[in-house]
Amino acid sequence: MTASLAARVLGGDLRAIARAITLVENEHPAGADLLRAVFAHTGRAYVIGITGPPGAGKSTLVDRLTAEIRRTGLTVGIVAIDPTSPFTGGAVLGDRLRMQAHAADDGVFIRSMATRGHLGGLSRATGDGVLVLDAAGRDVVIIETVGVGQDEVDIVRLADISIVTLVPGAGDDVQALKAGIMEIADVFAVNKADREGADRLISAIEANLSLHAYGEDEWRPPIVATVATTGAGVAELWAAIGQFRDRRPDTRVARRRTRGEQRLREIVAQQCLQLITTRVGVEQWMRTVDRIAERQIDPYTAADDLVSSVLEGRDGA
Repeated sequence: MTASLAARVLGGDLRAIARAITLVENEHPAGADLLRAVFAHTGRAYVIGITGPPGAGKSTLVDRLTAEIRRTGLTVGIVAIDPTSPFTGGAVLGDRLRMQAHAADDGVFIRSMATRGHLGGLSRATGDGVLVLDAAGRDVVIIETVGVGQDEVDIVRLADISIVTLVPGAGDDVQALKAGIMEIADVFAVNKADREGADRLISAIEANLSLHAYGEDEWRPPIVATVATTGAGVAELWAAIGQFRDRRPDTRVARRRTRGEQRLREIVAQQCLQLITTRVGVEQWMRTVDRIAERQIDPYTAADDLVSSVLEGRDGA
């Protein structure tokens, strides 16, 4: 079944892509098998990350940017991260509802994914979902994060380019001066630039950038004013993305290596935890948790004991 699904994904079958992303999002064992089968065919898509605070108009901007990219003949995959429903565990808001203009376009695949409690503006399975779209032959993959704060900057580890979207009149002229989200931007998009205060926000970002002495070969993040509802400035945003891609291929290589290391760490940690809990048994695990709660042992010593018991081949008896 996995081999057949993988072949269909590589062939760009839309139903197969949807099924594959569902498997990896649900952390089904077949999802890992599928990623093993298609991984050698990944690495071709250019991954664009679009992040920013809630209400910045990210979904509308993604919609307009997708239309601009499609005019060049390139195919697009979109992974839109939404908050999690406390009742179903699924994605709420549903960015696909805001991108209906592309519903009949086979060159655009849109998937909403729930954060499921994962911090950083993304879901745990975002990277794997991107791999599926990459394997399916999408030329560009856009990741739209859920509305994020200053320290939720995981997108920089997944995207080849990070676009930070800010809007005037929402305190962003102050937020833009803070570390974190300011530091990950390869391009700033000041959206809703027809609002009062847009010029002030642009000036605040420019002032912040001027504090850094950019070398001749360094990339200085450009600031693009956009009005996503009308499409104004979107062509210029796509042009800025192209300039970054052409001028900074080294950044893409470095970020791809970082992505590989981060994912390797996550998988190894997950497998080690699974191995430990399997070896020591549920009862022993829960007894250890109870001892920590009762302050009979600290969690660091408990972790050392559990790892040592597995390395020494002891069971939980």
